[in-house]
Amino acid sequence: MALLWEGLAQAVRLIARGDPQLLRVAALSLVVSGTATGLAAAAGIPLGAALALGRFPGRRLAVGLVNMGMALPPVVVGLVVTLLLWRTGPLGALRLLYTPPAMVLAQWVVATPLVAGLTRAALAAAEPDLVAALRVDGAGRLATGAELVRAAAAPVAVAVAAGFGRAVAEVGASLIVGGNIAGQTRVLTTAITLETSRGEFALAIALGIVLVLLAAAVNALLAWRPLAA
Repeated sequence: MALLWEGLAQAVRLIARGDPQLLRVAALSLVVSGTATGLAAAAGIPLGAALALGRFPGRRLAVGLVNMGMALPPVVVGLVVTLLLWRTGPLGALRLLYTPPAMVLAQWVVATPLVAGLTRAALAAAEPDLVAALRVDGAGRLATGAELVRAAAAPVAVAVAAGFGRAVAEVGASLIVGGNIAGQTRVLTTAITLETSRGEFALAIALGIVLVLLAAAVNALLAWRPLAA
């Protein structure tokens, strides 16, 4: 218990004095995970809407793949992305391995199925009368999907928040593709892993508290203005 209080006190001190290293790590975490979540929302919300409303060949397979992706181990994602970005891999010429864009890519792969799956569930639970009314009015599939997303803004925002939560808390894939390089690819989760391995538990707890506060702030923002319709 004393260690927890020591970590809390250290977190307060680091935040109060605006510790440059902490701010750098927290800012990179926000940029990487925020970008990955934005891309996951851009891909996952339309995909979730298509799976909820569409009837097309292969839909059942697509639903199965999304459900499987929601439980995909991040460390496996990190391995696959590393193989793609390795110097002899298909995307090796881009030289993205051990850079923030590689971490964005890995987190995007991790977060997109979650956003798509939760969006699909939210839209599938929409009022049947609303869907019927839209179709009677002559709305096409795209217009119907867009209107349902607006009508279900709050649960869809929850889907995006869940995607952000998974992205910002992810450590395995980020560590593999980013390398945890100080000042370049070190984010809060990988910094916590490093400090814990060093036995610096108070600092690890302080970083964990900052991570929780960051995630809570983003979730509060999404709850306050759910996809601002």
